[in-house]
Amino acid sequence: MSEPTALRTRSAPARRSGSRRESSWRVPVALVALTTIPLVAGSLRLLEVGGGPQMLPTNSRIDAFPAPLVLHIVAAAVFAVVGAFQFPARVRRLHPTWHRRAGRVLVAAGLAVAGSGLWMTLAYPDAPGGALLWTVRLAVCSTTATCIILGVTAIRRRDVAAHRAWMIRAYALALAAGTQAFTQGVGEGLFGTSDLSTAVSVTSGWIINLAVAEWIIRRPVVPQTRRTRTAWAVT
Repeated sequence: MSEPTALRTRSAPARRSGSRRESSWRVPVALVALTTIPLVAGSLRLLEVGGGPQMLPTNSRIDAFPAPLVLHIVAAAVFAVVGAFQFPARVRRLHPTWHRRAGRVLVAAGLAVAGSGLWMTLAYPDAPGGALLWTVRLAVCSTTATCIILGVTAIRRRDVAAHRAWMIRAYALALAAGTQAFTQGVGEGLFGTSDLSTAVSVTSGWIINLAVAEWIIRRPVVPQTRRTRTAWAVT
């Protein structure tokens, strides 16, 4: 074996290890990026509620009763950002204690997201979207809470696959605000701002996220040993 060939052979595992480290961070970075718009909007709304300058359109419902919105924004920020770093298998494998502790925080934050979502839906009955979106919000918030409870129940009986599936569904539903920033913008641009248009465009965000979640849950998983053999063969 020539010296250049030997050097390439020795460096191949290092290259693959570096590639895995880089790819393990792509998912959380992408998820955090998806939440940028709602996180910024939520932060600006919190500033307004706290007496800061008004940078968003006035909302008389929120001005009169901001408590459920404040709880929802804070809980959603924690659930979205911390939850994004639960996805990389490398993080779960190398830092299991952090994964468990962060998971407990996420359960509390996720239930707060669902509960405050229900609270807002009931406290702001005249919000845009009409009766259709009001009903969908009740269903989504209830489903999110149910997914989290089923996820906790699954991990307590050591069913990791079911735990993963239910928590992915809960995260997808809770993260829909990022997707809705796009679907609602497209819906309003094409069909205006009627209650029906708003209801359909907002609901589309939840449907898209849930469809992606189901694809992730059901896609076949390639065993690590098989991936390693394939990488060696390609190299």
